[in-house]
Amino acid sequence: MQVWRSAGWPCRDGIEIDLLAAGLLALKSSPEGRETLKLTDAGIQVLAEARKRSLRALSAHDRLAQKFAEHLLAAGRIVWRELPLRALIDAQPAPDAVPLWDETPPDEPPAANVWRMARPDLFSVRNTTVEAYLQPMVHEVKYTRADLLSDLRHDAKRQAYQWLCGECYYVFPAAVARPEEIPEPFGIWVLHGDLDGGHFEMIRASRHAPCTLPFAVWLALAKAAPMRSEGDPTQALLGEALQDSS
Repeated sequence: MQVWRSAGWPCRDGIEIDLLAAGLLALKSSPEGRETLKLTDAGIQVLAEARKRSLRALSAHDRLAQKFAEHLLAAGRIVWRELPLRALIDAQPAPDAVPLWDETPPDEPPAANVWRMARPDLFSVRNTTVEAYLQPMVHEVKYTRADLLSDLRHDAKRQAYQWLCGECYYVFPAAVARPEEIPEPFGIWVLHGDLDGGHFEMIRASRHAPCTLPFAVWLALAKAAPMRSEGDPTQALLGEALQDSS
């Protein structure tokens, strides 16, 4: 895959020897004597089969997260998947707090105002150069009802999501839960239909809260690579550039 994405400059390592011997790569020489590596038809076929295996290996949760990430990318947002971020939360429950379900509560919470590691399924910002317009969002993807109910039992986890963004949403198939089961501050997106041909609908908008990204979050974003769309339009732009130059 690295050879496919690069200009084909040889690394002269053992892996290249094995791939050349297997007939998956070919060594090409230019008239100037420069050598480059190119994938053979057999090598391209191996990559295509590996990609199909990877897609089949994705869980339903991962496929739903990928599908909604594509939705966000198409809306012009920059998206990160499962990015670990530190969030500041107030772990002491409010005096009038009531459990969401009649189930055994989790272990005693830690002291108030503590840092917690959060890993939202999807974290995104608008593609803008104006900090006030970033509109950071968290989208938590839940494919099953059991996964959703487990998440909703942990108030500290939801606090961490809210600290990191201005709007927070749950994303799940339409049959997983009723809107009134989701806490009021959180927005809701549901998937109608199956994972391949279904479409998303926003059932409820998230409560908006002004949010300025802390420096620690900026640093985490700078270190991480955002997601890229499968249908990235940059491929089409390559042809347009050639037509313009001609």
